[in-house]
Amino acid sequence: MTSYKELGLVNTRDMFAKAVKGGYAIPAYNFNNMEQLQAIIMACVETKSPVILQVSRGARDYANINLLRNMARGATEYAHELGYDIPIVLHLDHGNSFEVCKECIDNGFSSVMIDGSALPYDENVAVTKKVVEYAHQFDVTVEGELGVLAGIEDEVQSAVSHYTKPEDVIDFVSKTGVDSLAISIGTSHGANKFTPEQCKRNADGILIPPPLRFDILAEIEKQLPGFPIVLHGSSSVPQEFVKMINEHGGKLKDSVGIPEDQLRQASKSAVCKINIDSDGRLAMTGTIRRVLDEKPGEFDPRKYLGPAREALKQMYMHKNIDVLGSAGKA
Repeated sequence: MTSYKELGLVNTRDMFAKAVKGGYAIPAYNFNNMEQLQAIIMACVETKSPVILQVSRGARDYANINLLRNMARGATEYAHELGYDIPIVLHLDHGNSFEVCKECIDNGFSSVMIDGSALPYDENVAVTKKVVEYAHQFDVTVEGELGVLAGIEDEVQSAVSHYTKPEDVIDFVSKTGVDSLAISIGTSHGANKFTPEQCKRNADGILIPPPLRFDILAEIEKQLPGFPIVLHGSSSVPQEFVKMINEHGGKLKDSVGIPEDQLRQASKSAVCKINIDSDGRLAMTGTIRRVLDEKPGEFDPRKYLGPAREALKQMYMHKNIDVLGSAGKA
């Protein structure tokens, strides 16, 4: 067994307590490869932001859990080399069973999510409690989920969303002992978070999605004052990258995300962790498409992955400074 403390990582407990008190959210960025990881660490060191490195089921299959563990170790050393030791969490995103969560805990993850949201309520409680009891033996923090997000991302998908019921949260948290709770208030997975029929178009023809259910969030905060809340599916789907992809051979139709001003509003509440994955995919894909379209003879991966890494870094810095409010909070 490898302890996350041997890797230079931290869990989310103190990080979340400071975020709730300070009115900001910790960025939780998904990564699958070296360039994404480099961009995340460079951006967070430069903005002096704590960060959660998220690993999905798809990322574990793609990159191998042992490589990911050692990449996280390298991330802490890289931050030190860049000149600032930011707090770094290695987190399992959407663990779908006790066995998967246990494997990650045993392999140096400092935080895990057990996603039993699609199960009947009592089964969600039971599996979440089992993960918590195992994780807490090793001072690993656990995120649970109530409510279901619509959309598709990696192996997580649902045709419809089910908002979190505020009346369930006290019972769930007290029975399971989770350290944080992911809720559903209108965010969703993927780059096509809403259909055009669900949105309005502004004067420029840009799709504007329905607002988040801040009334549900407020009621949950009333039920669980000061308890760490998590938002999944919170990419904003920057239209400049959607346009870049489409102008250079891609076909992304009606891609729309969560407006950044709504995420900023959420981050000032008990929402202390905001998950962002699709935005990174869009920035990376758009930049690579542009480079290869403009330079069709290029075949050196460094010549298109390097610019993609820089685009990711700039986007993450913007998120930390202007959206999540985490800059300077390391």
